[in-house]
Amino acid sequence: MKTALAIRHVPFEDLGILGGVLEGRGFSISYVEAPSADFSAVDALSPEIVVVLGGPIGVYEEQAYPFLTQEIALIEKRLAQKRPTLGICLGCQLMARALGAPVYPSGTKEIGWGPLRFSDAAANSCLAPLAERQSPVLHWHGDTFDLPEGAIHLAGTDACPNQAISLGKFALALQFHLEATEQALEAWFVGHACEIAATPGISTEILRADTHQWSGHLEPTAKKVFDLWIDGTGL
Repeated sequence: MKTALAIRHVPFEDLGILGGVLEGRGFSISYVEAPSADFSAVDALSPEIVVVLGGPIGVYEEQAYPFLTQEIALIEKRLAQKRPTLGICLGCQLMARALGAPVYPSGTKEIGWGPLRFSDAAANSCLAPLAERQSPVLHWHGDTFDLPEGAIHLAGTDACPNQAISLGKFALALQFHLEATEQALEAWFVGHACEIAATPGISTEILRADTHQWSGHLEPTAKKVFDLWIDGTGL
């Protein structure tokens, strides 16, 4: 059986929609809980797919969260071997760092549903269904990163120019969230309550209403994006 390993940083940010896609394709899924994991005991290469999920910390906070050093090393090893790897939000930033790019605060919180601006390369990528629909996606970040050497820029926003990048057919990094369902986001509203309260212009009520408006429309497109990426890896 094909295996998928998800590296999780907080319990409520899981594979979501992507988990259903993987299970539908016959993958066995397991999770590594990053904050308490012994990454030296994690096999970086044997899973057919590794997904690095989101979380509310910065890639550059290794002193506060020492596990990040081991996690970045694992991602670096996997990418060097061109093994299929997908990063979401923090996972996207960790992949950028593993590829040698700086990651740093953007100076603004981008939280809530909003559009993306797509590059010409997106039309020939797994993001093509998303680019065609021009649907708002869920943003939830305050950091950004420079484009790693050799990576292809696929999408961005004014606040964070690098929102989606790819490396060959095997690696995809998304700063935004395609995986989160409307029901699952209720846990985010609790888990990220302090961040929501501290960010001007947003509230749980606004996020819930926008999620209700856009999430259901986005879900079929998200599934297409994930399927196209997996197809592109040859799995």
